[in-house]
Amino acid sequence: MKLLTVISASLLAFTFSTMTTNTVHAQTNEKSAREWVNSKQWANGISLTVAPSVDAQEFYKQYHASKAVWDKVFQFLKDHNLDTLSVGKYPIDGDNAFASITYGPSKTLDEAKWESHRKYIDLQYVIKGEEKIEVAPVSTATVVTPYNEARDAANYTADGTYYIAKPGTFYLFFPQDAHRPNIKVDGYDEVKKLVIKIKVVQ
Repeated sequence: MKLLTVISASLLAFTFSTMTTNTVHAQTNEKSAREWVNSKQWANGISLTVAPSVDAQEFYKQYHASKAVWDKVFQFLKDHNLDTLSVGKYPIDGDNAFASITYGPSKTLDEAKWESHRKYIDLQYVIKGEEKIEVAPVSTATVVTPYNEARDAANYTADGTYYIAKPGTFYLFFPQDAHRPNIKVDGYDEVKKLVIKIKVVQ
C-alpha cells in the first residue's frame, strides 16, 4: 500500500511537472514570436509595421516554413512605390504569392462581408485612405456560405474587434482568422489598397 502511494505521488509530480513545462514552453514560444515580429528581422528594410491583431506565432511559423516566398513578398514591398503603382495584378512568385491593387469606395457595414481562406494568407495594406477591418476567430463565427474551393473563401456572421487600417501598418489573416475588411471610415470615400495572397504551408 505504501509503495502504491509513493508511485501515485511520483506520477502526479511527473504529470504536474510536464504540464508546467509545456505551459511555460508555450508562453515562451508566444513571447519569442512576438519579439521576432517586433525585431523586424523578416522586414528586409521596409518601414511598415505589423498590426497588433496579427497572430505572431502563426506569422513566425508560416514565414519560416516558406521563407523564400515571404522574402519575395517583402522584396516586392521594398522595390515598388505603392503610392504610384497602378491598379492591377502583379506576380510575385507564381501561384505561391501574387498581389493586386485596387482603388475604389469602401462599403457600408451591411455591405462588407465576413470571410476566411484556407489556401492563401491575406496580407492587406491600405496605401491611401482609411478603412475599418473587423477580426474574429473562425472558431467563434457562424458559417453562412460554406467554403468554396474555387473562391478559396467561406462567409460568416460574427462578433469581432474593429481596427482602423491606414498607411504604415499591414494586416495578416491566416485560415483561422475571420475578417471583414473594406468598411467605410467617415471622411474617406475611396481607398487605395494592396492585397497580397501568400500560399499557406500546412
